Amino acid sequence: MFSNRTLLIVTKHRKEKVLAPLFEKALGVKCIVADKYDTDALGTFSGEKERKDDAFTTARKKCNEAMDLYGCDLAVASEGSFGPHPAIFMAPADDELVLFADRKNGLEIYARELSLHTNFSASQIKSREELDAFLDCVKFPSHAVILKKDQQSTQGMVKGITSPEVLYSLSEDLLAKNGSVFLETDMRAMHNPTRMEVIATAAKKLAAKISSLCPQCSTPGFDITAAEPGLPCIQCRYPTASVLKYVYSCSKCSYTKEEFYPHHKKFEDPMYCDMCNP
Repeated sequence: MFSNRTLLIVTKHRKEKVLAPLFEKALGVKCIVADKYDTDALGTFSGEKERKDDAFTTARKKCNEAMDLYGCDLAVASEGSFGPHPAIFMAPADDELVLFADRKNGLEIYARELSLHTNFSASQIKSREELDAFLDCVKFPSHAVILKKDQQSTQGMVKGITSPEVLYSLSEDLLAKNGSVFLETDMRAMHNPTRMEVIATAAKKLAAKISSLCPQCSTPGFDITAAEPGLPCIQCRYPTASVLKYVYSCSKCSYTKEEFYPHHKKFEDPMYCDMCNP
């Protein structure tokens, strides 16, 4: 379905470094980069342009608008979100979504990776000691930082700083003038190797999902759409909240398949049972 077709990689932040080799090998496509399309128009991490839509809608816009611009019918785009982890208190997280759009066959397939593997951070700095402590935590200079007068201001902002000499010079000037500076990690993929790794992980998930075909109609993207609880407790046989089965579904023909005991166990430990361990 995809062999020898042109896949448009929608990025201006060099994500093709991890996406192109992966999809060319997995799908047999020929990748080109949509370098004429400005993805920053849909939102920036540094605050110049607010992202108005959720990650999926934004990635879809990237694909559709770039396909219109280039006259292609196959595209892939990613969109990242950063903030507190939804389940782990006070831990920063990187939530990466990668979307594959095939206009020719009417397909949209996506995968996500929610990861604690991130240097996402920001701080108001008031001294050289605070500056050095922040830089140690965010993997500078292998990972770039952004310098601002204050958190809300983008005027005079300097992005993509990887030179200690440049950073110290700019910081000292602002500290002398304002008494503080605001530093944040530059989360653009080409300036953040850790984020690039998470994007690669999400893309690998996506490639595997695309390669999973519906047993009935052979449409790509046959994947888990539900995880149903109910694995019985080994002691009292009461249903627990642990997963009993996965449900796989096809987006085209609605064929479904159930996979019982996906974690290769038929009973749950009593410590996870509401009856035995209320």
